[in-house]
Amino acid sequence: MQVPLEITYHHLDRSEWLDDYVKSRVAKLEQFSPDMVSCRVTIEQAQHQHRTGNPHRALVEVSLPAKRELVAEKTERVTDPQVQLRPILRHAFEAMEKQLKKENGKRSNKTQAQPRNGDDPLPPIATVVRIFEGDGYGFIKSLSGEEFYFHKNAVLHDDFERLTVGTRVRFEPEEGEEGLQASTVQIVDKPGVGGSENDDDAIDMPAGWETRH
Repeated sequence: MQVPLEITYHHLDRSEWLDDYVKSRVAKLEQFSPDMVSCRVTIEQAQHQHRTGNPHRALVEVSLPAKRELVAEKTERVTDPQVQLRPILRHAFEAMEKQLKKENGKRSNKTQAQPRNGDDPLPPIATVVRIFEGDGYGFIKSLSGEEFYFHKNAVLHDDFERLTVGTRVRFEPEEGEEGLQASTVQIVDKPGVGGSENDDDAIDMPAGWETRH
């Protein structure tokens, strides 16, 4: 990280064993996001008392490049801080890990969708696995096994009607509001039709492409 880790305690005595645990979890966060700028962790107890236990909170704040801020927190009532604070911290860090994974996925898709120059690789190849002609959409499966939704308007040259299950296409991956989507879909070849063995597009189909769901 560019900025040293900050660990703050509010209305609680500093704990060396909690500090060590926080440092180990932050090191794991850096594996998810090596370009993480800073991380601030707050462990606090509410000042007012409750018969069923005092509310304790763990707050994890992460700064990413381009002034992107992520926050995760967990609050629970605690009767035995020595036993219960570590699980609260763990839940907060697990929530932050999920956010970082999602953030990395968004940045990865944006990078793949950038315009290419002559030295850049071609778009990925996928296979049509489901097609709904009447509704104007379908699904393709990439070589890695991920499925992408696409609309007929995303198919180049008005070729939507030419698509069938097993058709190979090139596409641009995107992260849509409801999941993975494909844009700029272009037909490579139809089932059983392809280039020669030396053709760069002559690749294996993804596992399970021929299965209709």
